[in-house]
Amino acid sequence: MTLALILGCAGPTLSPEEAAFFRAARPWGFILFKRNVETPEQVRALTAALRETVGRADAPILIDQEGGRVQRMTRPHWQAYPSGRAYFRAGGPEGGPALAGLGARLMAYDLAQVGINVDCAPVLDVPVPGAHDVIGDRAYGTEPGVVAAFGRAVAEGLMAGGVLPVMKHVPGHGRAGADSHHALPVVEASLAALEAHDFRPFQALADLPMAMSAHVVFRALDPENPATTSATVIREIVRGRIGFDGLLMTDDLSMNALSGSFRDRTAAAFRAGCDVGLHCNGVRAEMEEVAAAAPALAGESLRRAEAALARLRPVPATFDPAEARARLDAGLAAAA
Repeated sequence: MTLALILGCAGPTLSPEEAAFFRAARPWGFILFKRNVETPEQVRALTAALRETVGRADAPILIDQEGGRVQRMTRPHWQAYPSGRAYFRAGGPEGGPALAGLGARLMAYDLAQVGINVDCAPVLDVPVPGAHDVIGDRAYGTEPGVVAAFGRAVAEGLMAGGVLPVMKHVPGHGRAGADSHHALPVVEASLAALEAHDFRPFQALADLPMAMSAHVVFRALDPENPATTSATVIREIVRGRIGFDGLLMTDDLSMNALSGSFRDRTAAAFRAGCDVGLHCNGVRAEMEEVAAAAPALAGESLRRAEAALARLRPVPATFDPAEARARLDAGLAAAA
């Protein structure tokens, strides 16, 4: 049995206790953060050890590698990459997507080299004036069509390098007035405004294999529950109006935007229609509660998970990272 969860671990190596827990829980996948990353050799060993605990060579191992403020693997062992907005500033709506796609292809190369096969990108949120800067320059632009074009280029760049993209944060985090890591954002916009602006990039990329939910309350959709735990938002908006039929994972269940015990918030997310729960901080006591409330990966969720992994492409041996890096640097420098 595979549990419908993605879990984190505490440090750069697995403790015997962690390995035993993962063998018993059998999560679908894992996620890495800066605390788990030291050197390429160490990350490669960690991803192999994580997969050994669940006995699946293709078990998804995720990371947030967007560029800019959000990149878990960076110097001195890996290149630093621009933020999403930096690509727009460099190439504008015409040339920027190609630069962003090239950056994503290089990031995919870095990730695949150490056994990571899923990147929590692209960010498809469209910020509005006055919103909290938790999205800020992570966004590719402030116009839905521009964000969709950049997001498509990033997703294709990742997949060309053997890494699955996860579009986030559906149905949109761009209007949030608070950082959902620390508090629950509430959005007052009408359904018409959301459809005209926030939903559009997700609709344009609804064919992607995976998406991450937003811990945001949309008063016009569900006045009480954040999207992650709202059956109305997930079934009527994400699956309905947006038309996404891929694997829907929660944002981190340990974030302060959610309330209640870890069992309660996990159960609520699955009742609402999420396919897979995500718990990031590697705290064993929390993971045990989450695991106690999570179902086996089965039914439509299993179908979506299998369909996502089926889209992993072999990494072409002909890719020249040095040449690609030179092209990216030249493109960014020319714009500067």
